[in-house]
Amino acid sequence: MSFLDHINSELEQTRAAGLYKVERPITSPQGGRIETDSGTKLNLCANNYLGLADHPALRDAARGSLDSDGYGMASVRFICGTQAAHRELEQRLARFLGHDDSILFAACFDANGGLFEPLLGPEDAVVSDALNHASIIDGIRLCKARRYRYATSDMTDLEGQLKLAREEGARHIMIATDGVFSMDGTLANLPDIKALATAYDAILMVDDCHATGFMGPGGRGTPAHFGLSADILTGTLGKALGGALGGYISGPQPVVDLLRQRARPYLFSNALPPSIVAAGLAALDLVEQGDDLRAQLFQNTAHWRSGLTALGFDLLPGEHPIVPVMLYEAELAQEFARLAYDRGVYVSGFFYPVVPRGQARIRTQMNAALTRADLDEALEVFADVGRTLGVIA
Repeated sequence: MSFLDHINSELEQTRAAGLYKVERPITSPQGGRIETDSGTKLNLCANNYLGLADHPALRDAARGSLDSDGYGMASVRFICGTQAAHRELEQRLARFLGHDDSILFAACFDANGGLFEPLLGPEDAVVSDALNHASIIDGIRLCKARRYRYATSDMTDLEGQLKLAREEGARHIMIATDGVFSMDGTLANLPDIKALATAYDAILMVDDCHATGFMGPGGRGTPAHFGLSADILTGTLGKALGGALGGYISGPQPVVDLLRQRARPYLFSNALPPSIVAAGLAALDLVEQGDDLRAQLFQNTAHWRSGLTALGFDLLPGEHPIVPVMLYEAELAQEFARLAYDRGVYVSGFFYPVVPRGQARIRTQMNAALTRADLDEALEVFADVGRTLGVIA
């Protein structure tokens, strides 16, 4: 009982600090408008950037695969869990991203968790951006390489850490960064990072979860957006590419081959279900023909950002479809989300430990399924809630 008392005390402290997260069930497929137990809501907080999560082509592909390939693989890949479609999706992703090959994981969290340990030893070094996703941080912790950290987008600090790693005798150095920092919606400074990687003979790894499918020419991500390449890319099928689950690592053939031999989340997790793989292939078809969807997404982003700015909200600057509305206090962010939900707009408050203390926000996210009328309706709700809570005049 003393253990459970301790856990209950931790929960009570979390509630008292306004940091307790509440999940709201939805009763419809994911989309620009969703059904809940309290009615229809405009959805401004999903990672469904291109609006593909309920696309008929993906549903048809998944349904057809259930009939032809079954429900689940009941095995890891190297035992008896690989179907032709798994390799087809891996190779399609590699071609799309401009790499030799790819390897699928259950999620990008697993991909990042399994990336570093097989590739880097105690003679090596990882230089990681301070705002990197938790999965990158955890993956680096699992490997024996020496760890260095640089302040986000601070190229002077990055160069200093690269110099230090070289001075301390690192055999190989990997720079690890998010392509898009998901809490802020800002892009990594990949041109300067790439230049430093070249100057210091370092490997560049980019997690592109919040960019693949819609950033850059053809939706090929932040490296393509900047007209360059990364040595290793990780990403997900769980956001713009259909919104279900599944992650991947894409890169040089020897890297993928070694990961297939040694990456523990790959070796010890069931293969992706055939329906997910089939829908992933269908999503890539749509992404490769998706210039109109990408144009709609960024038109929505520009309209939403300008509307919030005109109302007087404090926004983090950027061009990405993630548009954070800064409220700073966790309890205020929770109350804003609750009132907006009651008025028909589904958003979520983000607060510690997801973001630093004192940096609470509503992270709004645009998608191509939203119409101009949807956005104007949501702006009216934000204006009403903002004035009610004294956030705007």
